[in-house]
Amino acid sequence: MISKAIISGGGTGGHIFPAIAIADEIKRRNPNAEILFVGADGKMEMEKVPAAGYEIKGLTIAGFKRKFALSNFALPFKIIGSMIKARKIIKNFMPEVVVGVGGYASGPTLKAATIIGVPSIVQEQNSFPGKTNKILAKSVQKICVAYEGLERFFPAEKIVLTGNPTRREMVSIEGKEAEGYAFYDFESTKKTVLIIGGSLGARTLNDSVVANLEQLKGSGVQVLWQCGKLYHEKLEAELKEVDLGSIKLVQFITRMDLAYAIADVVISRAGAISVSELCLVKKPTILVPSPNVAEDHQTKNAMALVEKDAAIIVKDVEAKEKMIDEVLSLLADITKCETLRTNIAALGKPKATESIVDELEKLIN
Repeated sequence: MISKAIISGGGTGGHIFPAIAIADEIKRRNPNAEILFVGADGKMEMEKVPAAGYEIKGLTIAGFKRKFALSNFALPFKIIGSMIKARKIIKNFMPEVVVGVGGYASGPTLKAATIIGVPSIVQEQNSFPGKTNKILAKSVQKICVAYEGLERFFPAEKIVLTGNPTRREMVSIEGKEAEGYAFYDFESTKKTVLIIGGSLGARTLNDSVVANLEQLKGSGVQVLWQCGKLYHEKLEAELKEVDLGSIKLVQFITRMDLAYAIADVVISRAGAISVSELCLVKKPTILVPSPNVAEDHQTKNAMALVEKDAAIIVKDVEAKEKMIDEVLSLLADITKCETLRTNIAALGKPKATESIVDELEKLIN
């Protein structure tokens, strides 16, 4: 049983929410456990983690900008400063174990922990790991992964295939269809398409819907379209005079479980946590990987499913022309939908969070 743990990382919801899921599972097993998060100053985790009820400390760390930027010259000093601060946090808190979930703060925190000798685990969410986790893999005790075949990047003896932690309330959809149709004011007799581009949104997905509005409206399907924080105001203004019919535009989906429950087909980016959730809700899925991520890992995440006939991929550059055609074609193909549903379900890891905490407990025992 774990009594004190540090969880480090963040930057996006894809890192933060799995971290919180791990913390919640530790607390479920031991309500008296003390858990401290370490994040990056100014990043999303500094707001989301306290909102979930956990304490967090920030490091002055940032990423390397690929284009020329003066801030890159300060990066070595920020890394050294963050290492020193992380070491101090760990020595003061004295955790039994440290977990890194990815994101800027994860590197210095886990490096400091391994130097001090605190048992540590990397939780690698993607099918293609980033540079930081490849470096950390040499010194941590275990690497919890969500995809097969990562022996190419990590020491095989350290790898445990656990899956990605997901928020239980997000993927518990059994028997919620009627509640979902009522909540979103949709008709149970119509096919429903769910479009999700993450909390900030995805410009390509939004542009693809706008470019094909008439086709969507004429198809007779209903659409729950989550456009994201960055695009909601602009889209609302742009579509103010447009009759959207059965297309519902929302900034953020508050009840993801109900949205998943009523979806006949899901269109999504291919972030690691989104993909893990989709495997658990077992829905026919079209993935449009973002090209704007390090190592092009979303394409690699998507291809891990496509190669097992568990999802369909549409390239970002082709989405405006192909995405809506692809979803309407899929809705009409009952056999293909059933194949995708069966194959994506086989990839789900419903006990991922529990498995990761099991590994943490093994380390300290």
